[in-house]
Amino acid sequence: MCGIWALFGSDECMSIQCTNAMKIAHRGPDAFRFENVNGFTNCCFGFHRLAIIDQLYGMQPIRIKKFPYLWLVYNGEIYNHHTKQFEFTDYQTKVDGEILLHLYERFGIQKMATLLDGVFAFILLDTANRKVFLGRDTYGVRPMFKLLTDNGFLAVSSEAKGLTDITHSMSSPPKITPFLPGHFEVFDLKPTGKVESIQMDRFHYCTQEPSHAVYDTVEMLPSGFVPETVKSNIRLLFENAVRKRLMAHRRIGCLLSGGLDSSLVAAMLVKLAKEEKLKYPIQTFAIGAEDSPDILAARMVASYIGSEHHEVNFTPEEGFKAVEEVIFHLETYDITTIRASVGMYLVSKYIREKTDSVVIFSGEGSDELTQGYIYFHKAPTPKAAAEESVRLMKELYLFDVLRADRTTAAHGLELRVPFLDHRFTAYYLSLPEEMRQPKDGVEKHLLRDSFKGLNLIPDEILWRRKEAFSDGMTSVKKSWYNSLQDQMESEVNDYDLEKAPKTFPFLPPRTKEAYFYRQVFEKLYPGQAKWLSHYWMPRWINATDPSARTLSIYKPDKDQ
Repeated sequence: MCGIWALFGSDECMSIQCTNAMKIAHRGPDAFRFENVNGFTNCCFGFHRLAIIDQLYGMQPIRIKKFPYLWLVYNGEIYNHHTKQFEFTDYQTKVDGEILLHLYERFGIQKMATLLDGVFAFILLDTANRKVFLGRDTYGVRPMFKLLTDNGFLAVSSEAKGLTDITHSMSSPPKITPFLPGHFEVFDLKPTGKVESIQMDRFHYCTQEPSHAVYDTVEMLPSGFVPETVKSNIRLLFENAVRKRLMAHRRIGCLLSGGLDSSLVAAMLVKLAKEEKLKYPIQTFAIGAEDSPDILAARMVASYIGSEHHEVNFTPEEGFKAVEEVIFHLETYDITTIRASVGMYLVSKYIREKTDSVVIFSGEGSDELTQGYIYFHKAPTPKAAAEESVRLMKELYLFDVLRADRTTAAHGLELRVPFLDHRFTAYYLSLPEEMRQPKDGVEKHLLRDSFKGLNLIPDEILWRRKEAFSDGMTSVKKSWYNSLQDQMESEVNDYDLEKAPKTFPFLPPRTKEAYFYRQVFEKLYPGQAKWLSHYWMPRWINATDPSARTLSIYKPDKDQ
């Protein structure tokens, strides 16, 4: 996890512009650097480093003797950077990102991007050919925003807050937009340092087998859709996804809610850490009230898998206090994203302050991939459910992946999400539509069934139903959702909510909770409401709130 930032063709004083890069300093607490580009005094790179690989030579921009005309800043991890089949023998550093320079020089930008097995956002400058390249991984696990003026001034940052106060010579403010996942963009670099976009293309789509699969340690999978073959392939690819993410020189930990997804990740992580003979026990982290369902389930899993377990106490009062900080880091006013981010933000804060774990595994992406949301039970056809799954995967960068990145990066932690492994997701999405649907009233049935009888996690966790978003971390007496509704009654009055369509004509809030979040967002990021294109909402049900708790098909275990 790092913070990347760059300007091309700035008309303003660079020393003033660079103060904007300090707004993303939390992403890289270990070191930072600003560097002007030789021959282009109005072009500059900024970098905040979280040192995970190659403590000595890992500073950026990366430049190597073999290609002195290439400048690279990137945020991410490239898991196949030492693949022997690439046949590169002249590495100058041990940094995983150096492979981008070698692949670009041999194959060009598009093939380079397709061969990267990992998560990444990069800015690559080729001064010999006067080109600037931007690229972002398939699901946008690593963030990147850009600002491009009509006269060719380009500014790029890991988070939008690094661009909001950039000065420019345009009369009207240019848009700050998220860079699209799975895409790369090519710019011509003018002698003035200004740029012109000449190509924007997709290099990978979530349903495609990735090009780098041929270089993977797991080679050809058995074909066909016989259930036992499919389940074996799912196990094999999932284990491979976790194993390749063990790449780190810093301590590894795992978020553990006690739900299916985080429990599978934590259990596989502990198993593989023992096989790889890591010199420390894996730490797991749960957050919740003392009697919350998540705390109790996570405690059971941690005891079962033998992790060094930490529990962080959560109260609704602490949650309310954190909301503004959370919105500052998220840069969104989406209701469920904020609601679910509060606990993740607070547990990340604990990890940073109380432990030495820095690389944090988590279960994001599984609900979208494996049709885990409760509303999938209402899908009219298997085809509709499959299409919805792909839509959710494409929009992860606006919601769950955004939440997971920002809440951890806020505290200088690096997130790893094995459920979003390119090969694992492409294989799962290639399976017959009927096979992926909820079965016997159980969502994610295929995933659960794939791990049945292996004793990886307790059976009651393997078949534990999904909690309503973040409600699992609060007391069984009163949910986080209900506590929020009560609090909002005193924060927002009926008159303000009535006027919401006039006050906020773009995506007007329909509830007091949504109104409150929007107020805070507008205070922090005035005029930037279009960073969110739509609210996350369940499909096939007439929902006014994203919480599963509000749906008629939600069946809690206990009266909450």
